[in-house]
Amino acid sequence: MRLLLARHGETPWNAEGRYQGREDIPLSAKGEAQARALGERLRGLRIDRAVASPLSRARRTAEFALGPERAAMLTLDEGLLEIAHGSWEGLLAAEIRERDPERLRAWRETPHEVLMPDGGESLPQVAARAWDALLRASDGLGADDTLLVVAHDAVNRVLLCRVLGLPLAQLWRFRQAPTTLNLLEGPDPEALEVVRLNDCAHHTPLFGEAVHRAL
Repeated sequence: MRLLLARHGETPWNAEGRYQGREDIPLSAKGEAQARALGERLRGLRIDRAVASPLSRARRTAEFALGPERAAMLTLDEGLLEIAHGSWEGLLAAEIRERDPERLRAWRETPHEVLMPDGGESLPQVAARAWDALLRASDGLGADDTLLVVAHDAVNRVLLCRVLGLPLAQLWRFRQAPTTLNLLEGPDPEALEVVRLNDCAHHTPLFGEAVHRAL
């Protein structure tokens, strides 16, 4: 099985450095261009199944990635929703630093221990539901089948941590840029190997990636 794990394209809130979480912020013009570039890269590549988060930024990225001829194969799974940031959503990091400094510090230093405020989630909760979603998406796929999953920064990170055998405390040790592409291969989800990580060659020069500003 081949897993193409992508993140959605840039949104206006990404560009501003705002925490999005469950807020359904659409792609910006730049994000649509990134998603179209991903579609060009994947055009002609066999894709047997495609699943995305229901949030429009992930769904539209998946539709662009598949192209109009394959868009009908796309299904949505709420297990791939971005982490719920609770009352952080819509805020800049500087605003959170003023309102909730201790939690923000923990989020940077010990992210696996943080529960987001006011009904938000923890990373272990996200990891559990996202892994279940991956198992559903890959069920019945054969050794030569290719699965496209389009999700979010935190979702991709927790999935990759599990595949790499990294504790969630190491979540910040790699990046997931907008419309990035990760390639994983293996006989089943429990035996995947990472072949490509945070590959943005379809829209960004090797040293051109913007530094991530909001998760």
